[in-house]
Amino acid sequence: MKPAIDFYCYHRYFGEIYPGLEQDPGDRITLDEALQRAVSFGVAGVSIETCFLPGFSLADARALGRKLDRLGLERIWAWGHLSGLGSGGAPERLADLRDHIEIAARVGARVMRICCGSRLTRPAEWSRHKAALLPLLHEAVAQARAHEVVLAIENHIDFLADELVELIETIGSPWLGVCLDTANTLRMLEDPLQAALKLAPYARATHVKDVRARAGDPRSFAFWPSVPLGQGLIDLPAIFAALRAQGYDGLLALEIDYLDPAYTSEEQAMAQSLDYMRGLLARG
Repeated sequence: MKPAIDFYCYHRYFGEIYPGLEQDPGDRITLDEALQRAVSFGVAGVSIETCFLPGFSLADARALGRKLDRLGLERIWAWGHLSGLGSGGAPERLADLRDHIEIAARVGARVMRICCGSRLTRPAEWSRHKAALLPLLHEAVAQARAHEVVLAIENHIDFLADELVELIETIGSPWLGVCLDTANTLRMLEDPLQAALKLAPYARATHVKDVRARAGDPRSFAFWPSVPLGQGLIDLPAIFAALRAQGYDGLLALEIDYLDPAYTSEEQAMAQSLDYMRGLLARG
């Protein structure tokens, strides 16, 4: 397993601000600058969020793939933030997903994170949710197989762990797995370790995240801000052990979304988090 950075850590600097929770930093970052910061952190790879790359083309993909090769960075192509396929209610987005599978292949990404939905689009009934997603995912998996790209569905505050396992097993393809987000299961009010134990056998990518609780409604996003790894509620040593036991040897992509207001610098939180992650990996 290897340390990596998901570029959602820089979401404010790409222009995405959570209203009422975050301030606009005023500065903006380019993809090239984010890549150079990843190199300076000494990580093995990056997870590149396509929501920050509007109009990205196949020609752009070839050039980016060559740049990542020169920088020595492994890569995951990350599609679907904020609500992906709308939990099955936005089938028109399948065309964009299919396009990005080809782009991922041109970038040289063997794994592509996808979001099927979000807490904003999750239906009340799992049977309806599953039925809406299955035909879309069957088409996406066929495209992924043709381009030899593994799709990894993130638990994006839209699935319980058992639901996501059921969805993966129903499709039953080696080209479909899970992007295991270590904290989003807690935001679904599940035990994050027990959920991770269920999802780890299917993990093809990760978002390594830690959160703490604030005052308010635990069903709200604002209740669970990100904190530097090791300073929150997630049992990351046990989750890393579970991934290792399942033979996972891919990227451990640090993700910081809404940073707890007690911390003022994403860059500092990232540095602390990567130090913590490397310490866990060194312990074996």
